[in-house]
Amino acid sequence: MKMTTLKMKKKLDELFINEAWRVSFLRDKDIYRVEWKDTKQGVSIQIPNVITKYEQRGNKALDELQFHVSESLKMMHEEHELDGKEKNIFPVIRATSFPKKTKAGIKLVYSEHTAETNIYYALDLGTTYQLIDEKMLEEQGWTKERLREISIFNLRSLDIDSKKDTVAGNDYYFIATQDGYDASRILNESYLEEMKANALGELVVAVPHQDVLIVADIQNETGYDIIAQMNMKFFAEGRVPITSLPFVYDNKHLEPIFILAKNKPKK
Repeated sequence: MKMTTLKMKKKLDELFINEAWRVSFLRDKDIYRVEWKDTKQGVSIQIPNVITKYEQRGNKALDELQFHVSESLKMMHEEHELDGKEKNIFPVIRATSFPKKTKAGIKLVYSEHTAETNIYYALDLGTTYQLIDEKMLEEQGWTKERLREISIFNLRSLDIDSKKDTVAGNDYYFIATQDGYDASRILNESYLEEMKANALGELVVAVPHQDVLIVADIQNETGYDIIAQMNMKFFAEGRVPITSLPFVYDNKHLEPIFILAKNKPKK
């Protein structure tokens, strides 16, 4: 029997029972909302999407939904301090189109990186992380420069385990540890310099989405086509897409490149 919107609403009512939360249902938009009674901050759930996942995966899909929504609500309601948690601060790469403010209108702390990417800063909370905003920075009396230095220092401590594929005479290295900071490893200059030193051809780097970093030693024209196609595929499939454009790494600088089929890239 097909799951209806009202039946799914009843299931969600059972999942999100909490005296401190308020639930509501926008029938005309098929949106179910769970929010804190005191702050009215909350999460909106698209019921048709939940039904699709439920029909594919059953109760496991609902368990995952309950976990992620509860974690999100918990984060909204917690006061996080930076002091004493220095080791839990990391940089995260996002597209330049990524929001510059929280939903509450507070400015997020970020630094410019390339024409395609910006660097945000995250406080790691274990199962998830919270992006650091200017209010948090001011309350702790931290400067943006201190935040950046600590985050980059912590990033360098992360392992870089790569899987290598050689295709048509070009070497491709994939870093995908699923720790939330795979794309961030593009900020590890010592790693890029090491790869550059060992490259036989031109070093090309890509961050199609949050959970992968691709480093390529491009040794012939075909290599550019392969990295372009590969990057576009990863970009389309990523949970948090960043950019479909790869970068040439040279002289400690990342330059976005437009790759045309059968042609060397245009910078």
